[in-house]
Amino acid sequence: MARHRKYDLLEIISQSINDCGWNVLYVADTSSHPFLIKIYKEQESYLLRVYIWNLTHGGGIARPQDEYRIQITGVSEFEQRENETTLILGWWKDVGVFAGFDFHKHRGKLGFSPSIQIREEYLRKALINGFAPCDKGNHEIAIAFRPDFFVTYIQNIAQLHSFGDSNNDFQILTDVTENQFEVNNTTLESVSTSRQTTIIQVSKKLRDNSFKARVLNAYGNKCAFSGMQLKLVDAAHILPVSYEGSTDDTFNGIALSALFHRAYDKGLVTFNQNYQIVLNEYELNKFGEIGFDGGLAEFRSLIRPIIFVPPAINDRPNIEFVERANRLRGWKF
Repeated sequence: MARHRKYDLLEIISQSINDCGWNVLYVADTSSHPFLIKIYKEQESYLLRVYIWNLTHGGGIARPQDEYRIQITGVSEFEQRENETTLILGWWKDVGVFAGFDFHKHRGKLGFSPSIQIREEYLRKALINGFAPCDKGNHEIAIAFRPDFFVTYIQNIAQLHSFGDSNNDFQILTDVTENQFEVNNTTLESVSTSRQTTIIQVSKKLRDNSFKARVLNAYGNKCAFSGMQLKLVDAAHILPVSYEGSTDDTFNGIALSALFHRAYDKGLVTFNQNYQIVLNEYELNKFGEIGFDGGLAEFRSLIRPIIFVPPAINDRPNIEFVERANRLRGWKF
């Protein structure tokens, strides 16, 4: 069967979901549109019916010059079946952002040559900030978002599109996405109860992704312990976020592959104030005693003597944080 152009868009969706740390299953034949996919992580899952088109410039004499739109083809009516979440998406390939539109505002038979619009301003804001709500009027909210916010959009899709019902709630959501400040109790209390969780989740994701982007950029997307890349590298906090004084500053982060991130958190490996990598020989020997040391030689062989250090001094691990984190994990040098 010939490959159809929308399959390229499905690949972008799948990659976006995988990059968020989630898995994708194709529930139906991918040669037909809309796509039916299941995404899951641990015990959480969503069955998605996905309509998607490329966003194209739609401005003209009678339309705003900065308008982009999806031109809906091959669909006479959007469907949503039991236990499914329907996505209506546009993809602006020039900058790499999605636009999500409210299924409930576009139910019923579609007219002749239907299209759905969003302003370029919000697509560009999403590229910069990660996320941008767009008030289209008449209580309709469109959401522009980068691929790293794909799962957050799905988790909060119903509430996000409902923000048009409250000018106050919409303004707070806009302030959170544009200023990326930490939401406090006073702010939350001014938001409708049903939307408070969404505000918290969006705010947290914005901070997490900002931290991740800064740390991975500082380390050149390489694992500081092994040099591995392959898009398998995480941004780990040196002093865990749950401890007093922890921060999302880049100097409290280190880029680690998934393997070394887990090993670091479990206290099997660390680095000291001289940036030397240190193995927990006591724990590793215990694995040998109980026959759980398979792959240990390969694990050792991947480790450098000294971590990769960011070129910018302000991005390098803060020594005070390194020492505090090591004490918390029970290291004694």
